[in-house]
Amino acid sequence: MTAPFRQIGTPTPGGIVCVADHASNAVPAEISLGIFEHLLHEHIALDIGTEAIAELLARDHAIPGHIAAVSRLVCDLNREETAPGLVPEASDGHPIPGNVGADREARLNRFHRPYHTALEQWLAAAEPKLILSLHSFTPRLETSDAARPWHVGVLYNTDDRAARIAIPLLAAEGLNVGDNLPYSGRDLNYTMNRHAEAEGRAYLGIELRQDLVQTPADHTRWAHILADVAQRVASALT
Repeated sequence: MTAPFRQIGTPTPGGIVCVADHASNAVPAEISLGIFEHLLHEHIALDIGTEAIAELLARDHAIPGHIAAVSRLVCDLNREETAPGLVPEASDGHPIPGNVGADREARLNRFHRPYHTALEQWLAAAEPKLILSLHSFTPRLETSDAARPWHVGVLYNTDDRAARIAIPLLAAEGLNVGDNLPYSGRDLNYTMNRHAEAEGRAYLGIELRQDLVQTPADHTRWAHILADVAQRVASALT
């Protein structure tokens, strides 16, 4: 049985690590979501671009990664166990009929709990100075006409130590930076709430706009920017 995550690179104490909860659009063969194939390549199934960027961060910038290996449509790893959207029956206006009546406890046991248990152990061994939480967002939701003009968002809940350092650094790159936008980390922040905020670990929650992370050149550019900013944030943390 395929693990719901993979880990690349070797963490070093006091370093930086990357966590990518929505990096994959993989659906196990025995699970039928009942949706058109093309939807597995849209934002409802994964955070486009994050897997490639996480791989580059590990390979070229010595920032190891804990990366999801299952689609958020199968089990959303960045949701509380009790959250209605953990096994979504619809996403951005698209019904997910295969999830209606799904065995939620089985999905938790197979995907969610092993993912977070492994992440907990990995972080305890890594003792990182900073966690880079990597996500991406669609420029426009199908269920909303509201534009999302930010190039990058910085998300946080109650611990904004890293965010306050990173926002001006990203703006200095000429980027339109969302401060807890396009949505608030106070609402959607489960993985970092559990593994960073609850443990006193500093983290930098990043959302990249998906039309800016389409090509290998885009991935290389963002990996370079994020590695540089993360390193400067880590150095500035007290």
